[in-house]
Amino acid sequence: MAEPTSTAIATLVASGVTVPLLTLFGVPLGLRPDQLLAGFLGAITAIAFLNSVPSTGDTLRELLRTTWRRISVVTCSALTAGYLTPVIMLGQPADLASMSTPNMLAISFIIGAGAQYFLRLAIVRLSKKIGLESGAAP
Repeated sequence: MAEPTSTAIATLVASGVTVPLLTLFGVPLGLRPDQLLAGFLGAITAIAFLNSVPSTGDTLRELLRTTWRRISVVTCSALTAGYLTPVIMLGQPADLASMSTPNMLAISFIIGAGAQYFLRLAIVRLSKKIGLESGAAP
């Protein structure tokens, strides 16, 4: 007869290997928290060191507007990093697809840091492709 603690330990060891995925209202989003955190930190680094979201004034109204812009940039950058990191890893050759966790998190960090610039570039390119000029109403 097996010891009861041996099955409990095996269960704990097996459950510690999996990475939990985030869910919203019971719907799995497919986002890993570690990739979101790395993208978040990349966006914070871009805002702090590269001044990617510059302040526009000294009044309370402008400070609140800048704060909300920075919060939205960080949120969008983290979500972009969370969704694009697995896509980039799937596009790599077989030896790079089995990438270690630190390398995967470095890719998430880089995507989070550059997400605002690259998303803006993609939006401008797509708007020119469909015929919308910047500032023109559709």
